[in-house]
Amino acid sequence: MGSERSAGIGFSLRVEEFSGPLLTHRIAWALLLATFTAAIFVAPPGAAQWLSRSFLFPVDRVPVQPTPTGFLPRTVVAADGVVVHALELPAREGARTIVHFHNNRETMEAPAELARALHARGLGVLLVEYRGYGSSRGHPPSEAGLYLDAEAALAMLAARGVGPERIVLWGTSLGTGIAAEMARRGRGSRLVLVTPYTSIPDLVSDVAGFVPGALLADRFDTLSKTKDIRMPTLVIHGDADEIVPLWMGERVAAAIENARLVRIEHGRHGDLFARARERLLSEIASIAR
Repeated sequence: MGSERSAGIGFSLRVEEFSGPLLTHRIAWALLLATFTAAIFVAPPGAAQWLSRSFLFPVDRVPVQPTPTGFLPRTVVAADGVVVHALELPAREGARTIVHFHNNRETMEAPAELARALHARGLGVLLVEYRGYGSSRGHPPSEAGLYLDAEAALAMLAARGVGPERIVLWGTSLGTGIAAEMARRGRGSRLVLVTPYTSIPDLVSDVAGFVPGALLADRFDTLSKTKDIRMPTLVIHGDADEIVPLWMGERVAAAIENARLVRIEHGRHGDLFARARERLLSEIASIAR
């Protein structure tokens, strides 16, 4: 989930680090999962949760990034006392604010250039950091914890008068699970999901069915939440996604009553904006109006 080339929900080793150029992402992922499973059966109690989170949240391999110019730093405290950091480009009067939840191999600064482009179209943008990442290091991430971080950022906006009717929830890869949960809770009026998965157990099973889903500490079960999401939704997915298969994006889009799927031909997991930048920015700006 770092650069567009290597971005993706996955584990802390990239394919080229694990073996060689002939080994695909999905084969490397399966081998890593096999290692994970083998470790579980010889590890002490509680190791399963720790190991699964170390794979899902590779925080030690995600470097802290410098603050991009032009953004206003924001700080708020989550319900459990964890300090949440964010970067904001404030909206123009009456315009909606896009709240972005990033991928697991990047920090909140990663989409700064896209945020500037959307801000130039009149929209506000808030980039939210997760606990354990970047400027929010020091607290271990978890599914429940990331939801608390998201809630805190949205509550900060609400306290300034930017309520759900003026919020566009945007998630990328891992962040789609967080955006979907906030949408289920009624924390926005529009939803953008870029390369969404149905759930983390489904994603693992698609690559390596021998890994028991019960071993995973965090599920991010987006598909089960779709019945409660009725806001206009934009789903963006590449048809050559090597990390999250297209069928998952199709299922999520089909399950949301008011969703539209934008399929990017030959699009991989991390190169969608490189392939169709202006088209996708226009699609996001359009649903945000």
